[in-house]
Amino acid sequence: MKSKALKWLTALPVVVALSVSLAACGGGSAQSSGSPTDALQGSDQTSLDKYTTKDVPALDKIDKSKLGLISEGTLRVGTLSDAPPNIFIDPSGKFTGYDNELLRAMADKLGLKIEFASTKFQALLSQVKNKQFDVGSSSISTTDARRETVAFTNGYDFGYMALVTKEDAKVQKFADLKGSLRIGVVSGSVQEDYVKNTLKLEPVSFPDYNTVFASLKSGQVDAWVAPSQQATGQVKPGDGTKIAEKKLNTQNFTAYAVAKDNPALLDALNSALDAVVADGTWSKLTAQWYTDRPTSAEQTPEGWKPGSKAVKVPAK
Repeated sequence: MKSKALKWLTALPVVVALSVSLAACGGGSAQSSGSPTDALQGSDQTSLDKYTTKDVPALDKIDKSKLGLISEGTLRVGTLSDAPPNIFIDPSGKFTGYDNELLRAMADKLGLKIEFASTKFQALLSQVKNKQFDVGSSSISTTDARRETVAFTNGYDFGYMALVTKEDAKVQKFADLKGSLRIGVVSGSVQEDYVKNTLKLEPVSFPDYNTVFASLKSGQVDAWVAPSQQATGQVKPGDGTKIAEKKLNTQNFTAYAVAKDNPALLDALNSALDAVVADGTWSKLTAQWYTDRPTSAEQTPEGWKPGSKAVKVPAK
């Protein structure tokens, strides 16, 4: 049965509200309007199509000695520690989550070791640009503004937002967000940009997901505009919070960040991504980490699939 969590892709009324705000992103043109109200400028599926590669280099043709890595043979990855189910540290101290396990599988395809290090999201792209990390792994929405700092792989996931509130809150939907409310966001995130530049409201910015969620539970903020995956990972039965409005579609894909002057590494990662899509690893990990996406229909909704344009997702 089709997961209710993905109905926004075709029918969720809230999409209309964001489509108005981001009109240039959904109007069927690959060109962006340049409007300062486009918080996700360049993130719509039509625009992203021009960034998705037609195909990828053959995996066995990748020269590992020419990837420009900080340490030859090892991918040094900047990631977060507090954003389940995508990027977090488990009780044993292992960096894990959907994004990081997928990247591990890609590194295996390339015959590379992988080394994770924790950082803050607001610093991550600059750290990738400055070669402190080879790769940034953090469910990064691929906006035009971010492409000015780093390059991105082909997409491996699609992005959307959620509104998180306390169970007894008067705020029930994005349309209820007003200037009198304290709206929590993570600093440097697309959600901060959306609240500031699209909703024209001043949010309360926090350094990480744990802090903003704790502030919601304690009543310091009235609502949290969150990446939907992280909202799902944080909200638990009986904790007094809820996802008030399920998934506001931003129609953008998420990808790994790489330094703009390292096309060899970008090609290698794109080849590895296609390889894990083609052999079923991507589908297996998606079902494992997103329990509301158990089948191909939920994992690859109409108009979207991971990897290059050439790769095929195995039927399930």
